[in-house]
Amino acid sequence: MTLAFLAQQTIERIPFDSPTIDWHAFAPEAILLAWTCLVVVVDMVGLERARRFMPGLTGVGFLLATIPVLTLWNDGATRSLFEGAYVVDRYALALKGLFLISGYVVVLLSTQYMADGDYYDSEYYILLASSVLGMTVMASARDLITIFVALELLSIPAYLLAAWRKRDLKSNEAGLKYMLMGIFASAIMLYGMSLLYGVAGDTRLSVIAEKLTSEGTKPLLTLAALFTIIGFAFKVSAVPFHTWAPDTYEGAPTPLTAFLAVASKAAGFVAMVTIITTAFPGQADVVEPFMWVLSALTMSIGNLIAMRQTNIVRMLAYSGVAQAGYIMAPLAVYSQTGQNGVSAASAIVNYLIIYSAMNLGAFAVVIAAARKTRSGEISSFGGMLNYAPGLTTAMTVFLFSLAGIPPMGGWLAKWQVFSVLLQSESTWGTTLALVAAVNTVLAAFYYLNVAKQMWFMPAPDGDTSRVRVPPSLVAALAITVIATLLSGVTGLVPDITDFGSIALGR
Repeated sequence: MTLAFLAQQTIERIPFDSPTIDWHAFAPEAILLAWTCLVVVVDMVGLERARRFMPGLTGVGFLLATIPVLTLWNDGATRSLFEGAYVVDRYALALKGLFLISGYVVVLLSTQYMADGDYYDSEYYILLASSVLGMTVMASARDLITIFVALELLSIPAYLLAAWRKRDLKSNEAGLKYMLMGIFASAIMLYGMSLLYGVAGDTRLSVIAEKLTSEGTKPLLTLAALFTIIGFAFKVSAVPFHTWAPDTYEGAPTPLTAFLAVASKAAGFVAMVTIITTAFPGQADVVEPFMWVLSALTMSIGNLIAMRQTNIVRMLAYSGVAQAGYIMAPLAVYSQTGQNGVSAASAIVNYLIIYSAMNLGAFAVVIAAARKTRSGEISSFGGMLNYAPGLTTAMTVFLFSLAGIPPMGGWLAKWQVFSVLLQSESTWGTTLALVAAVNTVLAAFYYLNVAKQMWFMPAPDGDTSRVRVPPSLVAALAITVIATLLSGVTGLVPDITDFGSIALGR
């Protein structure tokens, strides 16, 4: 009787007023969730007959979810939901568009790959869509709980997808390593978040920022900041937390490798940027030196190891590690930029967009070439100009872009990073710019080595028969080549100069 009375009293005190939801702001996630449920139902009802429809159905879902992203972008208003825990602004919309289009391109990469491998691929596309849903939530998350839930929603399906080739020991190893390291990273990050909540008494990033600013620099706050950042450093494969990436990338299905190297990594960076710039504006004296060391180590070690690789996928894996170093570089001076030039956050978002296009394109060429060579060795690309001139030209565009050679998009991404570092007019920024410049030269060595194999070396087996490229791969290559060239030639990148709205909810 007493327990029933207490329960009744408790229920009476709980306000049951439902929160006001801006469904237009929440439309991309709502459409993607509803469409994923539709794919599940179609799979359950259609069974084997539905297999051929899964790639197209999933791709349509990504494109439909992009429509409200465009309408919200055109509207231009910043929308804050759930007392500032979920914000839809141009920063979030640019990233949602990136994740949805990247998901669509990965579907194009996967269509023929899954069919050729005789995989039962319905669950593959369901898990892919679920992971992208977590990424779109991450783009708007401004609350520790929302960030963590989004991170796990995007990560858990990716663990399963990495081990999709169930009869392949390398794929099993890839999934196991990715899962174990991901769990370890989540534990460290969650410990740091718990300390932040203990200090601030609130999970909203804007409230945490106000509390940390008033508290000043204390050992507990330093520990909380570092633990949270380290957790995300695992997700973006920053040195020395990168050891899982090469084996996972090599063992996972190649389209999934492209997805992990681009969209999953971008989502990790989104969370890192959001937390650092929103929750730690008053902790720059601790965060910036840590990010300087992390960035310098990541780009240097990633490039040095990539130079020694003979397998194209492992080379692109270590190249991705090095690229993570460039992407992190603006965070080493985030408190000193943005007043009269490109902000650290804008440079990072633009780099992620261009990096996604050129890296997805490079993996598309790898998948297409492997249909003939059945090899991932860089030497197998020898003589490609003779039997696949289109693929050779496309791969050259992507390699030059990754190296930062104009007029490909990569030069613009790197230029904005250098601009942010130098406009800070600080010793930290200038020295890191010098480190990045040296590493750009090192990276050109192994990117151009692949180009040399394609253009000047003979085919290793003497076979110059043409490569049959499926229409889905042709579409993926067209999208990525156009995006890479367009961004480099025109400088066309999203304008997110209203990035300050990220901290709404105060």
